[in-house]
Amino acid sequence: MKKNIVVVICGLALLAGCGNQQDKAAKVPAKPKWPGAAYHIAFDKPPAKPNPAGVTIPAVKYTANPEELERRATLVVRFDSSGGKKDAPVMNQMIMGPVDIHGAEGTLPTDYMDAANKGLASFLGAYCIKGKIKISVALARSSLSSQAKDTEIDSKRLSDWLPIEVVFKNPHPKC
Repeated sequence: MKKNIVVVICGLALLAGCGNQQDKAAKVPAKPKWPGAAYHIAFDKPPAKPNPAGVTIPAVKYTANPEELERRATLVVRFDSSGGKKDAPVMNQMIMGPVDIHGAEGTLPTDYMDAANKGLASFLGAYCIKGKIKISVALARSSLSSQAKDTEIDSKRLSDWLPIEVVFKNPHPKC
């Protein structure tokens, strides 16, 4: 009889530990989700020689959230226009046309960055801005309009703003 009681108690003890395993949380930490914006951008090292346009934005490298890949993106460049000598209102941003981007990591094409340098130099030269200029760049969805306001840019932005200071030497000074 004692043996039966011991067997029953041991059996109950074993069954007590075999409760519903779904109620117990897994002890393995979950892989953290992608932090921040869908794309993280960084500047590559500046090129050895300056762009003939007069300003050089270093190449933009990107890393994407694999779950939110885009095939095309637009580069938005904001610049400090406070040093301009024009009396009329001055625009302080430039929105490039869309460019193909491939994969979860890469660099914006060299010819695209050359076009960005020429466009920025055109703005800076037209407003008689020279010397060190603070700029910020961001990637946005390719559907961004070329005259987008801040609200549209913020709603279609794929990356955070990345600031840098560049030097503009106007190759055709007229100011």
